[in-house]
Amino acid sequence: MDIMGFLPEFGGLIWTILAFVVALSVIVAIHEYGHYIVGRWTGIKADVFSLGFGPVLFSRIDKRGTRWQFALLPFGGYVKFAGDSNAASGKDETAMEALAEDPEALRHTMHGAPLYARALTVAAGPVFNFALSILIFFAVAMTAGTARDPLTVGELRALPNAAYELEPGDILRAVEGAPVPSLAAGGGYGDFLTNLPQEAVLSYDITRDGADLTVPGPYLMPPLVSNVAPQSAAQEAGLRSGDVITAVNGQDIVAFGELKEVVEASEGAPQELTVWRDGETLPFTLVPKATDEPQPDGSFKQNLRIGIVGGMAFVPATDTPGVGEALSSGLDNTWRIITGSISGLREMIVGNISTCNLSGPVGIAQTSGAMASQGAQSFIYFIAVLSTAVGLLNLFPIPALDGGHLVFYAYEAVTGKPPSDGALRILMTMGIALVLTLMLFALGNDLFCP
Repeated sequence: MDIMGFLPEFGGLIWTILAFVVALSVIVAIHEYGHYIVGRWTGIKADVFSLGFGPVLFSRIDKRGTRWQFALLPFGGYVKFAGDSNAASGKDETAMEALAEDPEALRHTMHGAPLYARALTVAAGPVFNFALSILIFFAVAMTAGTARDPLTVGELRALPNAAYELEPGDILRAVEGAPVPSLAAGGGYGDFLTNLPQEAVLSYDITRDGADLTVPGPYLMPPLVSNVAPQSAAQEAGLRSGDVITAVNGQDIVAFGELKEVVEASEGAPQELTVWRDGETLPFTLVPKATDEPQPDGSFKQNLRIGIVGGMAFVPATDTPGVGEALSSGLDNTWRIITGSISGLREMIVGNISTCNLSGPVGIAQTSGAMASQGAQSFIYFIAVLSTAVGLLNLFPIPALDGGHLVFYAYEAVTGKPPSDGALRILMTMGIALVLTLMLFALGNDLFCP
Protein backbone atom coordinates (compact mmCIF):
# COMPACT_ATOMS: atom_id res chain seq x y z
CA MET A 1 0.00 0.00 0.00
CA ASP A 2 1.19 3.51 -0.85
CA ILE A 3 0.84 5.11 2.58
CA MET A 4 1.97 8.56 1.41
CA GLY A 5 -0.59 8.52 -1.39
CA PHE A 6 -3.29 7.53 1.08
CA LEU A 7 -2.59 10.35 3.55
CA PRO A 8 -4.30 13.17 1.58
CA GLU A 9 -7.45 11.06 1.20
CA PHE A 10 -7.32 10.15 4.89
CA GLY A 11 -6.91 13.82 5.78
CA GLY A 12 -9.89 14.68 3.59
CA LEU A 13 -11.98 12.02 5.30
CA ILE A 14 -11.08 13.36 8.75
CA TRP A 15 -11.92 16.90 7.60
CA THR A 16 -15.29 15.73 6.25
CA ILE A 17 -16.17 13.89 9.46
CA LEU A 18 -15.07 16.81 11.62
CA ALA A 19 -17.11 19.32 9.58
CA PHE A 20 -20.15 17.03 9.72
CA VAL A 21 -19.87 16.57 13.49
CA VAL A 22 -19.48 20.32 14.08
CA ALA A 23 -22.45 21.21 11.85
CA LEU A 24 -24.68 18.51 13.32
CA SER A 25 -23.67 19.31 16.91
CA VAL A 26 -24.56 22.99 16.51
CA ILE A 27 -27.93 22.18 14.96
CA VAL A 28 -28.78 19.48 17.50
CA ALA A 29 -27.69 21.65 20.42
CA ILE A 30 -29.97 24.49 19.28
CA HIS A 31 -32.87 22.10 18.64
CA GLU A 32 -32.63 20.37 22.00
CA TYR A 33 -32.03 23.64 23.86
CA GLY A 34 -35.31 24.87 22.40
CA HIS A 35 -37.08 21.87 23.94
CA TYR A 36 -35.22 22.33 27.22
CA ILE A 37 -35.64 26.06 27.78
CA VAL A 38 -39.32 26.22 26.80
CA GLY A 39 -39.99 23.14 28.92
CA ARG A 40 -38.31 24.88 31.84
CA TRP A 41 -40.29 28.08 31.23
CA THR A 42 -43.56 26.12 31.22
CA GLY A 43 -42.72 24.18 34.39
CA ILE A 44 -41.49 20.83 33.00
CA LYS A 45 -38.36 19.46 34.67
CA ALA A 46 -35.54 18.13 32.49
CA ASP A 47 -33.61 15.17 33.91
CA VAL A 48 -30.96 14.91 31.15
CA PHE A 49 -29.67 17.15 28.37
CA SER A 50 -27.38 15.07 26.17
CA LEU A 51 -25.27 15.92 23.16
CA GLY A 52 -24.57 12.58 21.54
CA PHE A 53 -25.63 9.03 22.35
CA GLY A 54 -23.97 6.06 23.99
CA PRO A 55 -21.40 6.03 26.80
CA VAL A 56 -21.14 9.33 28.65
CA LEU A 57 -17.77 11.08 28.35
CA PHE A 58 -18.48 14.04 30.62
CA SER A 59 -21.42 15.20 32.70
CA ARG A 60 -22.41 17.58 35.46
CA ILE A 61 -25.64 18.24 37.34
CA ASP A 62 -26.84 21.83 37.64
CA LYS A 63 -28.74 23.42 40.51
CA ARG A 64 -32.08 22.43 38.96
CA GLY A 65 -31.13 18.75 38.96
CA THR A 66 -30.59 18.48 35.19
CA ARG A 67 -27.66 16.35 34.07
CA TRP A 68 -25.77 17.99 31.19
CA GLN A 69 -23.66 15.46 29.34
CA PHE A 70 -21.51 14.74 26.29
CA ALA A 71 -21.75 11.19 24.97
CA LEU A 72 -19.41 9.18 22.77
CA LEU A 73 -21.44 9.12 19.54
CA PRO A 74 -21.83 12.75 18.41
CA PHE A 75 -24.58 12.12 15.87
CA GLY A 76 -27.58 13.60 17.62
CA GLY A 77 -28.82 14.39 21.10
CA TYR A 78 -31.88 14.51 23.29
CA VAL A 79 -33.59 16.00 26.32
CA LYS A 80 -35.09 13.49 28.74
CA PHE A 81 -37.84 15.17 30.74
CA ALA A 82 -39.24 13.97 34.04
CA GLY A 83 -41.64 11.10 33.37
CA ASP A 84 -39.94 10.06 30.11
CA SER A 85 -38.78 6.50 29.67
CA ASN A 86 -36.45 7.23 26.77
CA ALA A 87 -35.03 9.89 24.46
CA ALA A 88 -38.17 9.76 22.29
CA SER A 89 -40.34 10.93 25.22
CA GLY A 90 -42.07 7.61 25.75
CA LYS A 91 -43.97 7.47 29.03
CA ASP A 92 -42.27 5.87 32.04
CA GLU A 93 -45.40 4.23 33.40
CA THR A 94 -43.77 3.08 36.64
CA ALA A 95 -42.50 6.57 37.47
CA MET A 96 -45.82 8.16 36.55
CA GLU A 97 -47.74 5.73 38.76
CA ALA A 98 -45.41 6.56 41.65
CA LEU A 99 -46.20 10.28 41.21
CA ALA A 100 -49.94 9.81 40.85
CA GLU A 101 -50.55 10.85 44.48
CA ASP A 102 -48.32 13.94 44.23
CA PRO A 103 -50.06 16.48 41.92
CA GLU A 104 -47.27 19.06 42.23
CA ALA A 105 -44.53 16.62 41.20
CA LEU A 106 -46.78 15.22 38.48
CA ARG A 107 -47.23 18.75 37.08
CA HIS A 108 -43.46 18.99 36.49
CA THR A 109 -43.34 15.87 34.29
CA MET A 110 -43.74 15.89 30.52
CA HIS A 111 -46.78 13.62 30.68
CA GLY A 112 -48.46 15.34 33.62
CA ALA A 113 -48.04 18.91 32.43
CA PRO A 114 -50.91 20.87 30.86
CA LEU A 115 -51.47 20.38 27.16
CA TYR A 116 -50.25 23.86 26.25
CA ALA A 117 -46.95 23.29 28.08
CA ARG A 118 -46.31 19.99 26.31
CA ALA A 119 -47.20 21.41 22.89
CA LEU A 120 -45.01 24.49 23.29
CA THR A 121 -42.10 22.39 24.55
CA VAL A 122 -42.26 19.99 21.63
CA ALA A 123 -42.74 22.71 19.01
CA ALA A 124 -39.81 24.71 20.39
CA GLY A 125 -37.17 22.40 18.89
CA PRO A 126 -38.05 23.04 15.23
CA VAL A 127 -38.83 26.69 15.97
CA PHE A 128 -35.33 27.18 17.40
CA ASN A 129 -33.87 25.54 14.28
CA PHE A 130 -35.73 28.04 12.10
CA ALA A 131 -34.63 30.87 14.40
CA LEU A 132 -30.99 29.78 14.03
CA SER A 133 -31.32 29.86 10.24
CA ILE A 134 -32.93 33.30 10.28
CA LEU A 135 -30.21 34.60 12.60
CA ILE A 136 -27.41 33.25 10.38
CA PHE A 137 -28.93 34.63 7.19
CA PHE A 138 -29.46 37.95 9.00
CA ALA A 139 -25.79 38.01 10.09
CA VAL A 140 -24.60 37.10 6.57
CA ALA A 141 -26.66 39.94 5.11
CA MET A 142 -25.26 42.40 7.66
CA THR A 143 -21.63 41.35 7.17
CA ALA A 144 -21.61 40.71 3.41
CA GLY A 145 -23.77 43.74 2.66
CA THR A 146 -25.83 44.37 -0.45
CA ALA A 147 -24.42 45.44 -3.81
CA ARG A 148 -24.32 49.20 -4.09
CA ASP A 149 -26.81 50.75 -6.49
CA PRO A 150 -25.71 52.18 -8.93
CA LEU A 151 -23.33 49.30 -9.61
CA THR A 152 -19.86 50.21 -8.32
CA VAL A 153 -16.54 48.37 -8.62
CA GLY A 154 -15.39 47.08 -5.24
CA GLU A 155 -12.50 44.65 -5.63
CA LEU A 156 -10.94 43.61 -8.95
CA ARG A 157 -10.69 39.88 -9.69
CA ALA A 158 -7.66 38.19 -11.19
CA LEU A 159 -8.45 37.58 -14.89
CA PRO A 160 -6.34 36.32 -17.80
CA ASN A 161 -6.33 39.61 -19.74
CA ALA A 162 -4.60 42.41 -17.81
CA ALA A 163 -5.38 45.18 -20.35
CA TYR A 164 -8.33 46.46 -18.34
CA GLU A 165 -8.54 49.90 -16.78
CA LEU A 166 -11.39 49.57 -14.30
CA GLU A 167 -10.47 50.61 -10.76
CA PRO A 168 -12.10 50.14 -7.34
CA GLY A 169 -14.63 52.87 -6.75
CA ASP A 170 -15.62 53.28 -10.42
CA ILE A 171 -19.36 53.82 -10.83
CA LEU A 172 -20.71 52.07 -13.93
CA ARG A 173 -22.99 54.21 -16.10
CA ALA A 174 -23.04 52.17 -19.31
CA VAL A 175 -21.38 49.16 -20.98
CA GLU A 176 -21.01 49.25 -24.77
CA GLY A 177 -23.38 52.20 -24.76
CA ALA A 178 -26.14 50.32 -22.89
CA PRO A 179 -27.09 52.09 -19.64
CA VAL A 180 -26.50 49.96 -16.55
CA PRO A 181 -29.95 49.47 -14.96
CA SER A 182 -30.80 49.42 -11.28
CA LEU A 183 -29.93 46.23 -9.41
CA ALA A 184 -33.35 46.30 -7.76
CA ALA A 185 -35.92 43.70 -8.75
CA GLY A 186 -37.64 44.74 -11.94
CA GLY A 187 -34.76 46.97 -12.98
CA GLY A 188 -34.08 45.00 -16.16
CA TYR A 189 -30.62 43.88 -15.09
CA GLY A 190 -31.08 40.36 -16.51
CA ASP A 191 -32.02 41.68 -19.96
CA PHE A 192 -29.07 44.07 -19.83
CA LEU A 193 -26.64 41.17 -19.29
CA THR A 194 -28.28 39.07 -22.01
CA ASN A 195 -27.90 41.83 -24.60
CA LEU A 196 -24.22 42.55 -23.97
CA PRO A 197 -21.94 41.58 -26.89
CA GLN A 198 -19.93 38.47 -25.98
CA GLU A 199 -16.49 39.96 -26.47
CA ALA A 200 -13.36 39.75 -24.32
CA VAL A 201 -13.00 43.54 -23.98
CA LEU A 202 -15.93 45.91 -23.61
CA SER A 203 -16.18 49.68 -23.40
CA TYR A 204 -17.25 50.97 -19.97
CA ASP A 205 -18.65 54.45 -19.35
CA ILE A 206 -17.82 55.19 -15.73
CA THR A 207 -17.68 57.96 -13.17
CA ARG A 208 -14.37 58.11 -11.29
CA ASP A 209 -13.75 60.74 -8.61
CA GLY A 210 -16.49 62.90 -10.13
CA ALA A 211 -15.17 62.70 -13.69
CA ASP A 212 -16.90 60.82 -16.52
CA LEU A 213 -14.55 58.48 -18.38
CA THR A 214 -14.65 55.67 -20.94
CA VAL A 215 -12.27 52.78 -20.25
CA PRO A 216 -11.78 49.19 -21.49
CA GLY A 217 -12.93 46.40 -19.23
CA PRO A 218 -13.67 42.67 -19.28
CA TYR A 219 -16.93 41.00 -20.23
CA LEU A 220 -19.15 41.65 -17.21
CA MET A 221 -20.01 37.98 -16.53
CA PRO A 222 -16.92 35.97 -17.58
CA PRO A 223 -16.70 32.17 -17.21
CA LEU A 224 -15.39 32.66 -13.69
CA VAL A 225 -15.75 30.12 -10.87
CA SER A 226 -16.92 31.96 -7.76
CA ASN A 227 -18.14 28.81 -5.96
CA VAL A 228 -18.04 25.06 -6.54
CA ALA A 229 -21.11 23.00 -5.66
CA PRO A 230 -20.53 19.99 -3.37
CA GLN A 231 -20.60 16.54 -5.02
CA SER A 232 -20.57 18.15 -8.46
CA ALA A 233 -18.58 17.35 -11.58
CA ALA A 234 -16.51 20.50 -10.99
CA GLN A 235 -15.60 19.46 -7.46
CA GLU A 236 -14.69 15.95 -8.56
CA ALA A 237 -12.49 17.35 -11.35
CA GLY A 238 -10.69 19.71 -8.97
CA LEU A 239 -11.94 23.15 -10.07
CA ARG A 240 -11.51 25.89 -7.48
CA SER A 241 -13.00 29.25 -6.65
CA GLY A 242 -11.17 31.89 -8.69
CA ASP A 243 -10.56 29.67 -11.72
CA VAL A 244 -11.42 31.16 -15.11
CA ILE A 245 -12.52 28.81 -17.90
CA THR A 246 -11.05 30.15 -21.14
CA ALA A 247 -12.04 27.37 -23.56
CA VAL A 248 -14.41 24.40 -23.83
CA ASN A 249 -13.50 21.52 -26.16
CA GLY A 250 -10.88 23.75 -27.81
CA GLN A 251 -13.32 26.62 -28.45
CA ASP A 252 -12.45 29.92 -26.76
CA ILE A 253 -15.20 31.47 -24.61
CA VAL A 254 -15.48 34.84 -22.88
CA ALA A 255 -18.95 34.63 -21.26
CA PHE A 256 -20.39 32.41 -18.56
CA GLY A 257 -23.48 32.05 -20.74
CA GLU A 258 -21.38 30.42 -23.47
CA LEU A 259 -20.17 27.80 -21.02
CA LYS A 260 -23.73 27.15 -19.84
CA GLU A 261 -24.95 26.67 -23.41
CA VAL A 262 -22.19 24.18 -24.24
CA VAL A 263 -22.81 22.15 -21.08
CA GLU A 264 -26.58 22.04 -21.58
CA ALA A 265 -26.11 20.84 -25.18
CA SER A 266 -23.45 18.25 -24.26
CA GLU A 267 -25.88 15.32 -23.74
CA GLY A 268 -23.69 14.27 -20.83
CA ALA A 269 -20.53 13.78 -22.89
CA PRO A 270 -17.15 14.57 -21.27
CA GLN A 271 -16.11 18.21 -21.63
CA GLU A 272 -12.52 19.34 -22.08
CA LEU A 273 -11.94 22.61 -20.23
CA THR A 274 -8.98 24.95 -20.44
CA VAL A 275 -8.68 26.77 -17.13
CA TRP A 276 -6.63 29.82 -16.19
CA ARG A 277 -5.47 29.66 -12.57
CA ASP A 278 -3.05 32.17 -11.04
CA GLY A 279 -1.29 32.77 -14.34
CA GLU A 280 -1.16 29.10 -15.37
CA THR A 281 -3.23 27.32 -18.00
CA LEU A 282 -4.47 23.90 -16.88
CA PRO A 283 -6.53 21.19 -18.64
CA PHE A 284 -9.54 19.56 -16.98
CA THR A 285 -11.97 16.90 -18.12
CA LEU A 286 -15.37 16.56 -16.50
CA VAL A 287 -18.73 14.99 -17.21
CA PRO A 288 -21.87 17.15 -16.69
CA LYS A 289 -24.49 15.73 -14.34
CA ALA A 290 -28.27 15.85 -14.71
CA THR A 291 -29.61 18.16 -12.01
CA ASP A 292 -33.22 18.76 -10.95
CA GLU A 293 -33.61 22.52 -10.50
CA PRO A 294 -36.56 24.32 -8.90
CA GLN A 295 -38.52 26.73 -11.08
CA PRO A 296 -40.36 29.91 -10.02
CA ASP A 297 -43.73 28.13 -10.26
CA GLY A 298 -42.64 25.42 -7.81
CA SER A 299 -42.00 22.75 -10.43
CA PHE A 300 -38.62 21.24 -11.27
CA LYS A 301 -36.67 21.08 -14.52
CA GLN A 302 -33.75 18.78 -15.24
CA ASN A 303 -30.65 20.39 -16.75
CA LEU A 304 -27.09 19.28 -17.30
CA ARG A 305 -24.73 21.09 -14.95
CA ILE A 306 -21.06 20.96 -13.98
CA GLY A 307 -21.67 22.54 -10.58
CA ILE A 308 -20.10 25.98 -10.60
CA VAL A 309 -21.52 29.36 -9.67
CA GLY A 310 -20.39 32.31 -11.78
CA GLY A 311 -19.77 35.88 -10.78
CA MET A 312 -19.03 39.35 -12.09
CA ALA A 313 -15.61 40.32 -13.38
CA PHE A 314 -15.19 42.32 -10.18
CA VAL A 315 -16.57 42.14 -6.66
CA PRO A 316 -19.25 44.85 -6.40
CA ALA A 317 -18.91 47.47 -3.71
CA THR A 318 -21.46 46.93 -0.96
CA ASP A 319 -23.45 48.91 1.57
CA THR A 320 -24.53 47.65 4.97
CA PRO A 321 -28.29 47.01 4.89
CA GLY A 322 -30.65 48.21 7.57
CA VAL A 323 -31.68 45.83 10.34
CA GLY A 324 -35.15 45.46 8.86
CA GLU A 325 -33.79 44.67 5.40
CA ALA A 326 -31.34 42.09 6.79
CA LEU A 327 -34.05 40.49 8.91
CA SER A 328 -36.33 40.32 5.88
CA SER A 329 -33.50 38.59 4.00
CA GLY A 330 -33.20 36.04 6.83
CA LEU A 331 -36.92 35.33 6.81
CA ASP A 332 -37.08 35.12 3.01
CA ASN A 333 -34.14 32.72 2.76
CA THR A 334 -35.52 30.43 5.46
CA TRP A 335 -38.99 30.42 3.91
CA ARG A 336 -37.52 29.69 0.47
CA ILE A 337 -35.72 26.63 1.83
CA ILE A 338 -38.90 25.38 3.52
CA THR A 339 -41.09 25.81 0.45
CA GLY A 340 -38.40 24.43 -1.87
CA SER A 341 -37.95 21.35 0.32
CA ILE A 342 -41.69 20.66 0.47
CA SER A 343 -41.98 21.14 -3.29
CA GLY A 344 -39.03 18.82 -3.92
CA LEU A 345 -40.47 16.14 -1.66
CA ARG A 346 -43.84 16.37 -3.41
CA GLU A 347 -42.20 16.07 -6.82
CA MET A 348 -40.22 13.02 -5.66
CA ILE A 349 -43.37 11.33 -4.33
CA VAL A 350 -45.27 11.81 -7.60
CA GLY A 351 -42.23 10.71 -9.62
CA ASN A 352 -41.44 13.97 -11.41
CA ILE A 353 -37.88 14.07 -10.09
CA SER A 354 -35.45 11.40 -8.97
CA THR A 355 -35.45 10.20 -5.36
CA CYS A 356 -31.66 10.46 -5.60
CA ASN A 357 -32.19 14.11 -4.61
CA LEU A 358 -32.73 12.84 -1.05
CA SER A 359 -29.35 12.73 0.69
CA GLY A 360 -28.48 10.63 3.71
CA PRO A 361 -25.75 10.96 6.35
CA VAL A 362 -22.91 10.24 3.93
CA GLY A 363 -24.09 12.84 1.43
CA ILE A 364 -24.66 15.42 4.16
CA ALA A 365 -21.20 14.70 5.58
CA GLN A 366 -19.60 15.13 2.15
CA THR A 367 -21.42 18.41 1.66
CA SER A 368 -20.32 19.56 5.13
CA GLY A 369 -16.68 18.92 4.29
CA ALA A 370 -16.97 20.57 0.88
CA MET A 371 -18.60 23.71 2.29
CA ALA A 372 -16.10 23.93 5.14
CA SER A 373 -13.24 23.73 2.64
CA GLN A 374 -14.65 26.81 0.85
CA GLY A 375 -14.38 28.98 3.94
CA ALA A 376 -16.14 29.89 7.17
CA GLN A 377 -18.94 31.87 5.55
CA SER A 378 -19.88 29.02 3.19
CA PHE A 379 -19.83 26.54 6.07
CA ILE A 380 -21.96 28.75 8.33
CA TYR A 381 -24.40 29.31 5.46
CA PHE A 382 -24.63 25.53 5.04
CA ILE A 383 -25.41 25.16 8.75
CA ALA A 384 -28.32 27.57 8.27
CA VAL A 385 -29.67 25.55 5.33
CA LEU A 386 -29.28 22.26 7.21
CA SER A 387 -30.86 23.70 10.36
CA THR A 388 -33.97 24.67 8.38
CA ALA A 389 -34.11 21.18 6.86
CA VAL A 390 -33.81 19.54 10.29
CA GLY A 391 -36.52 21.77 11.74
CA LEU A 392 -38.84 20.98 8.84
CA LEU A 393 -38.14 17.24 9.01
CA ASN A 394 -38.99 17.18 12.71
CA LEU A 395 -42.38 18.75 11.99
CA PHE A 396 -43.45 15.88 9.74
CA PRO A 397 -46.45 14.10 11.36
CA ILE A 398 -44.55 10.89 12.05
CA PRO A 399 -44.76 9.30 15.52
CA ALA A 400 -41.42 9.63 17.37
CA LEU A 401 -40.75 12.98 15.65
CA ASP A 402 -41.88 16.30 17.10
CA GLY A 403 -44.60 16.56 14.46
CA GLY A 404 -46.02 13.22 15.56
CA HIS A 405 -46.23 14.37 19.17
CA LEU A 406 -48.00 17.55 18.04
CA VAL A 407 -50.55 15.41 16.19
CA PHE A 408 -51.17 13.45 19.41
CA TYR A 409 -51.65 16.74 21.29
CA ALA A 410 -54.06 17.99 18.61
CA TYR A 411 -56.06 14.76 19.04
CA GLU A 412 -56.10 15.33 22.81
CA ALA A 413 -57.26 18.93 22.34
CA VAL A 414 -60.16 17.80 20.15
CA THR A 415 -61.28 14.71 22.11
CA GLY A 416 -60.38 15.87 25.58
CA LYS A 417 -58.17 12.87 26.27
CA PRO A 418 -54.84 11.58 24.92
CA PRO A 419 -54.51 8.40 22.85
CA SER A 420 -54.33 5.27 25.01
CA ASP A 421 -50.92 4.10 26.20
CA GLY A 422 -51.28 0.95 24.13
CA ALA A 423 -52.06 2.90 20.95
CA LEU A 424 -49.15 5.25 21.62
CA ARG A 425 -46.73 2.34 21.98
CA ILE A 426 -47.86 0.86 18.67
CA LEU A 427 -47.76 4.21 16.87
CA MET A 428 -44.32 5.08 18.30
CA THR A 429 -42.96 1.71 17.20
CA MET A 430 -44.35 2.25 13.72
CA GLY A 431 -42.91 5.78 13.65
CA ILE A 432 -39.44 4.63 14.67
CA ALA A 433 -39.57 1.89 12.04
CA LEU A 434 -40.57 4.45 9.38
CA VAL A 435 -37.79 6.85 10.38
CA LEU A 436 -35.22 4.05 10.26
CA THR A 437 -36.54 2.97 6.85
CA LEU A 438 -36.20 6.50 5.52
CA MET A 439 -32.67 6.73 6.91
CA LEU A 440 -31.69 3.47 5.25
CA PHE A 441 -33.26 4.60 1.97
CA ALA A 442 -31.33 7.89 2.09
CA LEU A 443 -28.13 5.99 2.95
CA GLY A 444 -28.76 3.78 -0.06
CA ASN A 445 -29.00 6.94 -2.19
CA ASP A 446 -25.62 8.06 -0.85
CA LEU A 447 -24.03 4.75 -1.77
CA PHE A 448 -25.71 3.79 -5.04
CA CYS A 449 -27.09 6.89 -6.78
CA PRO A 450 -24.88 8.17 -9.62
